[in-house]
Amino acid sequence: MNDKGELCIGMAGAGRATELHMNALLRYTGVPICFKHIIARREEQVMEAKERYGFSRASLNFEDLLDDEEIDVIDICTPPYVHKDMIVSALNSDKHVICEKPLTGYFGSKEDATPIGDNVSKVKMFDKLMKEIDELRKVIESSDKKFMYAENFVYAPAVTKAAEIIRKKQSRILYAKGEESLKGSSSHVAGEWDKTGGGTFIRTGIHPLSAILWLKRVEAEARCENIRVKSVFADMGRITPSLNEYEHRHIAAKPHDVEDNGTVILHFTDGSKAVIMATDVLLGGSKNYIELYCNDAAINCNLTMSNLMSTYFLDEDRLGDVYLSEMLPAKTGWNNPFLEDEIIRGYTDEMRDFMDSIYYDRHPKSGFDLAYDSIRIVYAAYKSSELGTAVEL
Repeated sequence: MNDKGELCIGMAGAGRATELHMNALLRYTGVPICFKHIIARREEQVMEAKERYGFSRASLNFEDLLDDEEIDVIDICTPPYVHKDMIVSALNSDKHVICEKPLTGYFGSKEDATPIGDNVSKVKMFDKLMKEIDELRKVIESSDKKFMYAENFVYAPAVTKAAEIIRKKQSRILYAKGEESLKGSSSHVAGEWDKTGGGTFIRTGIHPLSAILWLKRVEAEARCENIRVKSVFADMGRITPSLNEYEHRHIAAKPHDVEDNGTVILHFTDGSKAVIMATDVLLGGSKNYIELYCNDAAINCNLTMSNLMSTYFLDEDRLGDVYLSEMLPAKTGWNNPFLEDEIIRGYTDEMRDFMDSIYYDRHPKSGFDLAYDSIRIVYAAYKSSELGTAVEL
């Protein structure tokens, strides 16, 4: 902490994830916070973010965050291929860590033929990933600092309420369904496996996947049972390369060696099942939901598109800086604007939990176990899709 007793934050990254985290932090004043230092790869980008969010310092070097003794926690909002090294370096520098999803992935090795998404076996990827995350677990468990996994779905009010219901009623989740889909990513590296560790499923499908894993954990604790994922069966594909230029005009997805659609079936040890879907071919904004079919309840968690408000515009005059929804190409016609987006999708409560966990020295709701299980199942799904059979866990 600094001399004022504030938790000092160092931010790695200045893109969309940083925007979401900072918008949430700027809403939360329960713990005194200092925005100390932000780093990113491009000077223009990082200086703009410094002014926008009120950081004291900005630079292009991650080492600057590690060397600053006042910084208590480093928030990693960078592309996934640098997550693991940053996590280890931050912990070794006596910093708490917030890590944006996914935890890590497989990003290639010297002997790999490129592009790795098309030329490297997903069996090899899974085996290498498991070795790496097991090593990472040892580093985290040997540290006295906190690791916080930035999975916003777990903190979304609808999912939180679903968890409360399951705890109180001790409901059994017999079948679950979840989806996050949109028209592609705004990131220029989203189509490259060596930067993202996969395609739409690791980018977007991991959100409903993690939420369902967490809700099954809530169920298990409420019923004093041990429930885990027994097997994973998946089908992945790339459909957008088959489109001609005209057919492709509304879709932003440009997968090089990654999938643009994925469907995954989880089989749990209690006999229940879950289906998770993710695509980069959905027009009209983003779709985020969890549906739970329980023995004594039906629970639908709609993160977007919500119906809190509807708008109809014939033109976009003077609406240039008015945010309606994510990945919406036009504001004309009927739309459902995202209201209190940081709250509805969980970012505000996520950052509140993380800051409170550090300040009051308690465990965060979303920690390493959820990060570990989520990425393990994502890569089991990639392996299953390649083999055409279920992968036993």
